[in-house]
Amino acid sequence: MVAKMSSPLGSPTLAATTAQFRNRLPTQFRRCLPLYVAGLVLVLFLFNLTLFRSSIQQSSFGQPPIPPREPQAPKVVRAEFPKKIWQTWKVNPLAFEQRDIDTARSWTGRNPDYRYEVLTDHNDMYYVEYHFGPDGFNRPDIVEFYRSVKAAIVKADLLRYLIMYAEGGLYADIDVEALKPLHKFVPERYDHKDIDMVIGVEIDEPDWKDHPILGPKSRSFCQWTFMCKPQLPVMMRLIEQIMSWLNGVAVEQNVPLAEVKLDFDQIISGTGPSAFTNAIIADMNEHKDNPDQKNIEWNMFHDLGESKLVSRVLVLTVEAFAAGQGHSNSGNHDARAALVKHHYHASNWPSRHPRFKHPAYGEVEQCNWNDDCVHKWDKDVAAFEKMSEEEQKRVVDQKEKERKEKEEKQKKEKEEADRRRKEEEEAAKRRKEEEEAARRRKEEAEKAAKAKPKTEEKPKEDTKS
Repeated sequence: MVAKMSSPLGSPTLAATTAQFRNRLPTQFRRCLPLYVAGLVLVLFLFNLTLFRSSIQQSSFGQPPIPPREPQAPKVVRAEFPKKIWQTWKVNPLAFEQRDIDTARSWTGRNPDYRYEVLTDHNDMYYVEYHFGPDGFNRPDIVEFYRSVKAAIVKADLLRYLIMYAEGGLYADIDVEALKPLHKFVPERYDHKDIDMVIGVEIDEPDWKDHPILGPKSRSFCQWTFMCKPQLPVMMRLIEQIMSWLNGVAVEQNVPLAEVKLDFDQIISGTGPSAFTNAIIADMNEHKDNPDQKNIEWNMFHDLGESKLVSRVLVLTVEAFAAGQGHSNSGNHDARAALVKHHYHASNWPSRHPRFKHPAYGEVEQCNWNDDCVHKWDKDVAAFEKMSEEEQKRVVDQKEKERKEKEEKQKKEKEEADRRRKEEEEAAKRRKEEEEAARRRKEEAEKAAKAKPKTEEKPKEDTKS
């Protein structure tokens, strides 16, 4: 019976061997064998189809097929800071006023091995499109946001963060003068590979942290000068926070971004030093060297006597970037730690974004963080609130009269000082002209004396007979 069944497949011996081999295979494998074979046939078919398409592509275009893209290695943070100095201004350096030429030359003169570039109101949009457009970081939301914003100070703040994210290096406002070369910005005891960012303290007045007006501005890092390496997450976090905040303000005011109105304090907290400081401290806490370390807060930088490295951010003392402010124990520009000098001649943006001004007592910022002055301002304002409307009007009128008299006096003093200075300049000019004329007369006399021929003296005649 076995021989009859196996006869169509071949000899009895072969049939017996096949049956023996089949009986040794697991039942599950025998059942799935057709599927395995079908899968193998499909793989071979697809492989041959790929080879066929590759040969068609090569024969059609005369080029070999494009090899698969190699997986990109993870980004490595640079060991050194890019040797690049950035500034932004309304016009290009060829159209600078003399004062801006002088500050620009301080950077290039002290750092001849660095590249220097100025972005202007005419080429900033192209820069943002190039780096954040589809061929760059592919952030069309950032490009459109920057295009929509019209407030000059907001664009100036945002642009410095965009530059530092895209390329890194050093950023300095146009009215900041370099006092020392950039290799002095990182003390020798530090290794550049351990540092991602270099910043300095600007305002260190924590005693006023609860003041209703001065509080949010009482503790901040300086953002008119700072260094960083490219593509730091903290810079992108800051950019995105600004976008979210300003879009929220536009919704609150029910206007497009281009028509948003902002006061001084909103600029400081939304895009300026306070926003800059909060983003950095948040990043420090996120990347603490020791996860068990307590939260990093401003008290770590209060009365900073020497530079400190925290979460790869090198924090310099207040003298470094903000000397000569008259507050925060900032010293003066003759100090060894002073690296730059801020001249403030380009800082006219508050005229478009005014500070809070009390109708009788003016701006508390005029106190420049002087304790006695701020206390007096607070006391006067508190007393004013308790007055009747008639008394308040009388105080306002009196203070306005005193303010006008003071302004008139200051105006006359300035005019008198300008007149004296002009007279002194004219007198010095006349003295110089007279000295120059006297010098020319002397030279001409000496030249004429040298040109006159010498006459031989005749011998005296003997009068004796």
